[in-house]
Amino acid sequence: MRFFLKRTLLLIATLWVAVTLNFLIPRLMPGNPGQAMIAKFTGEGHPLNPAALHSIDIMLGISHASLLTQYWNYLGEVVHLNFGMSFSYFPYTVAQLIERALPWTLGLVGIATIISFALGTALGVIAAWGRNTTTDGLLTTIAAFLNTFPYFWFALVAVYIMGFILHWFPLSGGYTPGATPVFSLGFITDVIRHGVLPALTIVVSSVGGWLIGMRNNMINTLGEDYVLLAQAKGLKSRWIATMYAAHNAILPNITGFGMALGFVVAGSLLTEVVFGYPGMGNLLYNAVINEDYPLMQGIFLVIVTCVVVANFIVDLLYVLIDPRVRYGEERD
Repeated sequence: MRFFLKRTLLLIATLWVAVTLNFLIPRLMPGNPGQAMIAKFTGEGHPLNPAALHSIDIMLGISHASLLTQYWNYLGEVVHLNFGMSFSYFPYTVAQLIERALPWTLGLVGIATIISFALGTALGVIAAWGRNTTTDGLLTTIAAFLNTFPYFWFALVAVYIMGFILHWFPLSGGYTPGATPVFSLGFITDVIRHGVLPALTIVVSSVGGWLIGMRNNMINTLGEDYVLLAQAKGLKSRWIATMYAAHNAILPNITGFGMALGFVVAGSLLTEVVFGYPGMGNLLYNAVINEDYPLMQGIFLVIVTCVVVANFIVDLLYVLIDPRVRYGEERD
């Protein structure tokens, strides 16, 4: 119980710091978002009518009240998931844009991350158990190559070969232009076809890291006394590899997996840009290009929240996997 309370308080404190920084950083920057928006249409150096600027500030929800008043109002808006109006996608709100892009990213990057983690971890166990064999050498060589391979370059090659030349998969987008998003077998199949190449790019570029990490962790675990004792007792190799060695070696990978899941909502920016996929990465890219500060704020806050919550969940999983973590903190 004490462990859970400490982690919960840390979660709340971290979220409060993240929200506060998300509020302060844009407001401490020089300039006025309304002026920046007008400058895109009128050009630099043109005088602005104060009344017109005031109207734009009201339209965009820009307040000139004291910083403390703005802060309390901002906390209330965040609780109600109101992140303001988007400058570049006006009249859509930031919440509407995130709500529209988030399911695409969760479906693509989330599933690809889970597949990559499961596949890489399983192959890492196989490589470590058969260390110094041909299987180990082949797996680690391929993993090292994939881990250093530029994934955006692989994305371009995949588009060119499997999309442009062979016509196996669509070149870009989340679904066929003109199609109506409905919950039907035809539309779901269309979405899956558009998601194969981006998902393949993410899996191929990240599976090597999981494999190498799990292999190295497990090799260290294989030298522990309890593994040697299990071998001396004549237990089955598969049981020793999974329930003894892998069970403890997977802890660092679980931490990395939690971080990866937290960053899922950020999307795979370059992959989504290359494939024109309508997810959070593409949305963030457009927000940066168009200097859409409210949209950037909203996306960053969602990303930070998901990362912090993911770490909190991983801490709880650590206790279930290895109770020594809880006992060690309780003794402290």
